Amino acid sequence: MQNTWKSLSLQSEILPPDESGGERKEFDVLSSYIWSDEDSEGTLESTINNQSMDEVPTDRPSWANKIEYLLAQVGFSLGLSSVWRFPYLCFHNGGGSFIITYILMLFLVGIPIVFLEMALGQRMRQGGIGVWKVISPWIGGVGYSSFTVCIIVGLYFSMLISWNLFYLVQSFQSPLPWTLCPSLRNSSDLDPECKRTRPTTYFWYRKILNTADEMEISGIPVLHLSACLFVTWSITCISMIKGLRSTGKVIVLPYIMLFCLLIWSLLLDGAFFGLKTLLAAKVRSWRRTGNQLFLSIGPGFGSFTAISSYIPRSNDCVSDAFAVALLNLAASVIATLVVFSMMGHLATMTTENCYQKNVDIVIHLVTTGVLPALVLPPDSLYHNPSSAYTKWMNSLPTQLKKEIIQYLSTCNKTEQLREGPGVAFVIFTDIISVFSGPNFWAIIIFLLLVTLGMSSLIGIMQGIITPLQDVFSSFRRHTNLLTVGVCVPMFLGSLIFARPSGSYFVNLLDDYWISLPIFLIIILENVAMAWIYGARRFLADLMIMLGRHISPMYRWLWCIVSPVVLLILFLSTVINLSMRTTTYLAWDSSTSKEVIRSYPSWANVLLIGFIFVTVLPIPAYSMHTFIQVAVAGTRIHNREEPVFKHESSEASQNSLSLLQKRQNPKKMRNK
Repeated sequence: MQNTWKSLSLQSEILPPDESGGERKEFDVLSSYIWSDEDSEGTLESTINNQSMDEVPTDRPSWANKIEYLLAQVGFSLGLSSVWRFPYLCFHNGGGSFIITYILMLFLVGIPIVFLEMALGQRMRQGGIGVWKVISPWIGGVGYSSFTVCIIVGLYFSMLISWNLFYLVQSFQSPLPWTLCPSLRNSSDLDPECKRTRPTTYFWYRKILNTADEMEISGIPVLHLSACLFVTWSITCISMIKGLRSTGKVIVLPYIMLFCLLIWSLLLDGAFFGLKTLLAAKVRSWRRTGNQLFLSIGPGFGSFTAISSYIPRSNDCVSDAFAVALLNLAASVIATLVVFSMMGHLATMTTENCYQKNVDIVIHLVTTGVLPALVLPPDSLYHNPSSAYTKWMNSLPTQLKKEIIQYLSTCNKTEQLREGPGVAFVIFTDIISVFSGPNFWAIIIFLLLVTLGMSSLIGIMQGIITPLQDVFSSFRRHTNLLTVGVCVPMFLGSLIFARPSGSYFVNLLDDYWISLPIFLIIILENVAMAWIYGARRFLADLMIMLGRHISPMYRWLWCIVSPVVLLILFLSTVINLSMRTTTYLAWDSSTSKEVIRSYPSWANVLLIGFIFVTVLPIPAYSMHTFIQVAVAGTRIHNREEPVFKHESSEASQNSLSLLQKRQNPKKMRNK
């Protein structure tokens, strides 16, 4: 069967026009031989005579320079997940041990997979769909699955950016609209729904989302969210039309802002407490570490492959993979330090306010004669509440202390840090509210989040547009029209998430759907290259392409470590999804509280449908390939002349000599 497929892959190149059904198709010589022949070493070397590895097709655009290319890769990889999800997961899943586990998995699995996708795109000069058809036609559907994942993620990810964009627009108001409860119409009374909760929480659910109390409650898209979606997709479309040379510059600003925020946050009062609490967290789940690793870096989307297809083949993709992964790790760690330094400051401020309220209560009780004057706090407590309050309470007699405590509130710094996963929104707005010059910091933080989101969305769109141009070559002549033709339906489709119940659909996809198809795609990519095509042959290809030696360690990582780790993560995700009740955090307007509700049965069916749609292309394309092989096998069996001939040993020796010249040019010149 394998020989039959190889014959099929070369047949259209050698058949005359009347037998192949029209015009003769043009194939890349390297695509036909390097990725199909049994004996890789001789065949790979002989192809150097026919085509230069550094040759770039004239009709394919390229990056202006290596820096812009690398920034585009980092921009796609570094998204909202690094700032929004990473700090929360880090705190609730081990703190320092979470970071250590994350780094270990990054080097054992993350970097090898990113390197794999970059090398394939760079070598094949194609997007995610074309690459896997050539590597192994039996799993050519993986590219279509990645394409489908990019579409679905792009739809709801644009909504996340729109939420941040609306916050950014509101940040120019003074005072900030989420710091105060609004008044009722034609009345001076405050909105009772806001009075029952914090203004920041009310603003998020009622003013940003205009959320429904349940997922079943539908409605038309919210106007201001629809407008933000339109702006988001307009910026994305314009950036894509301006071309590759403009997309890489977007990521520079977030790193500058992150670094400035880090310096500033470490100088805040209480920053050390936030960092100490983070590092003291206990290990809870390593499965979430793996989920965060792949959702944060971004393999499986086909975007790394698409972006790499515009760089010359001689580019050092090994160092690029390390650079992207380490810069992503650095941004995630910096964002975590920033978030918890700021949250430590917020916890300290909130706790000191709590201390002062308790002191005022004690003074009032002493004034009214309820408590004796002996319990009056010292004046120094107002200058240094954190340390003076504890000393004052410990100095009181045990009996008086018990009598006082029943009137006072409990002030606990650690409890202030456990506010939930919505760091980017409710928590950030809480933090910003206590700073001096809150408008400035609100603009900086939400501009950072919008920029991070836009850079990732541009990378996701590259994973959609590049495969379309590779499959339909006519689209390359109408790139601007194609970009508009993709962005317009994406904008219209994303409006479903702008409805009052839209945030619940976002949570359904982001919490329960995305991990499963991504893990499956990455597993099949790894297996196809390591076990079907062959990791040894793949490394030989790369050594010829780059003209230097590559560590054989990658072979063992691709063949053993990565598949085992990925399979364990995939199975644990399936088990967790099948055994766990799918729930979402909803807003109860009658009590102004967040409540946990179970997703309705139709939402679970919808979830299964999304998983089915993204996975279906894999078996469907395999069946399509089987039918093609069966038909072609019958045709080849009936032909009298051979379909292809083996290369001569003389050609192989000549190509080996050329390879040696390529690797040791100085030595060969001396001869």
